[in-house]
Amino acid sequence: MSNQDSTSNQSVITTTRRRYRSVKNSRRLGRFLSNRLNVVGLLFVSVVVLSAIFAPVIAPEGPNEQDLFNRLDSPSAEHPMGTDQLGRDVLSRLLYGARISLQISLAVVAITLAIGTAVGLVAGYAGGWVDEALMRFVDVLLAFPGILLALVIAGILGPNLTNIMIALAVVGWTQYARIIRGSVLSVKQEEFVKAAQLMGVPRRRIVLRHILPNVVTPVIVLATMDMAYVILGTAGLSFLGLGAQPPTPEWGTMLSQGRNFVDTAWWVVNFPGLAIMITVLGFNLLGDGLRDVLDPRDMGDVENKGM
Repeated sequence: MSNQDSTSNQSVITTTRRRYRSVKNSRRLGRFLSNRLNVVGLLFVSVVVLSAIFAPVIAPEGPNEQDLFNRLDSPSAEHPMGTDQLGRDVLSRLLYGARISLQISLAVVAITLAIGTAVGLVAGYAGGWVDEALMRFVDVLLAFPGILLALVIAGILGPNLTNIMIALAVVGWTQYARIIRGSVLSVKQEEFVKAAQLMGVPRRRIVLRHILPNVVTPVIVLATMDMAYVILGTAGLSFLGLGAQPPTPEWGTMLSQGRNFVDTAWWVVNFPGLAIMITVLGFNLLGDGLRDVLDPRDMGDVENKGM
């Protein structure tokens, strides 16, 4: 076969792969949008993200701007969600609080994802005593309830947002490690991995080029749902006084400060609680939708087998 024919065949294969991938992505998008709960989750998450991005533009006032003459004002045209015990606009604080919650959740999920993926890849591919040592360490961490361990770590390190991120990251990476390790144990038995090993391909390239792309699907779903867990954990620890400190406009801190006024000023507590509920629900629904769309059983094409 001439070089020209070989080039032509490769071009046809590449074009076919692109068309197949385009059709597959279109089908996935159609399946995702056909479920109303998926659309609701995407809508909730989009509203929260856009609110956080454009908070300086749409917030009526600064998050810490006080007006003691208008303390605990009920919702009105000037203050759509009322004011708190110091006369601060609740809506403004919620919008800026969305920024804090999303920044923390993104940072924690990124850290846990990186650590868990690295540990899972090493344990699953290396096997032997390396696998045993790493997984037994993971088992030790999983023996403690996650929120309790995070509470202990945050209490030892001290109350601030950085320490909350450390506490949640220490707790969260173990689940990624177990999932990745299980997927690697399955994928490394595939023929394309064995073929790469026989060809003398370096281990590092096999892991990064052939194995990693085939084990990321469950991790994407877990990371999406983990965003909700981190937001809820951050709010819970802040509510207990171990996270954001006043006057930081964090949702859990707002709940903690407003709980004494629940009978006289319901908006001070209900709106932060509603923001947490909508955000957590949105990420959970979005994660469920991605899990259905990115089902590994629907991803058996040669392109995804590292070829």
